[in-house]
Amino acid sequence: MDWWIYILVVVIGVLAGFINTIAGSGSLLTLPLLIFLGLDPNTANGTNRLSIFMQSISAVSGFKKNKVFTFNEGAQFAIPATIGAIAGALIAVKTKPEVLNYIIASLLVGMLILLLFNPKKWLKPSENKEKKNKALMFILFLTTGVYAGFLHASVGFFWLAALVLGAGYDLVKANALKNFIVLLYIPITILIFAYNNQINYGLGLLLGAGSMIGARLAVVMSVKKGAPLIRYFLLVAILISAIKLIFF
Repeated sequence: MDWWIYILVVVIGVLAGFINTIAGSGSLLTLPLLIFLGLDPNTANGTNRLSIFMQSISAVSGFKKNKVFTFNEGAQFAIPATIGAIAGALIAVKTKPEVLNYIIASLLVGMLILLLFNPKKWLKPSENKEKKNKALMFILFLTTGVYAGFLHASVGFFWLAALVLGAGYDLVKANALKNFIVLLYIPITILIFAYNNQINYGLGLLLGAGSMIGARLAVVMSVKKGAPLIRYFLLVAILISAIKLIFF
């Protein structure tokens, strides 16, 4: 590859790492890039997960250093998410993900409406987190995990929706827990893609190096600026993602 391609991969990695950590949908940058560089869609899907794993390490360590969450808080959601992600990854290695675009876009539009017209839900933690139905929470994180294992694009939005609207956390803590959940299940999906020879390790590591930088920058910004900034960032990111999925 030409030298400028290496720089491009790192720069896109920084942007994707920042976007994924503070909101979601950074994969809508990285997946097209990997396909542009010659990878087939399934290998691009697998390679992208290596970058996300590295990004998640950086993000989680940053949030933990700032005492935003505890491991016990995340474990209760990570278990069903991981089970679902394994199932989704097993499906993904055999199928093409493009058919989901309009479904995903419809869900994103629904989230956009909730962000615009019910902002308090996203800015303040629920006072009844302990009263949430545990069976429903398990199903919610299990089904979100299936999608995460199948196609990681835009999944950050759905994790945030599950953690804020479902579990009752504010956006800052939900962001931290989202990255912790991803960190736990993403290595298993990487193993599934690796077994099927659907990972380009050179591009994945290069993209991951950039994403780790972007993730740490996002942690600093989200901790300092808080939930209101994350909400506005989410509004823009979801709108752009929905438009891209519908029209491009």
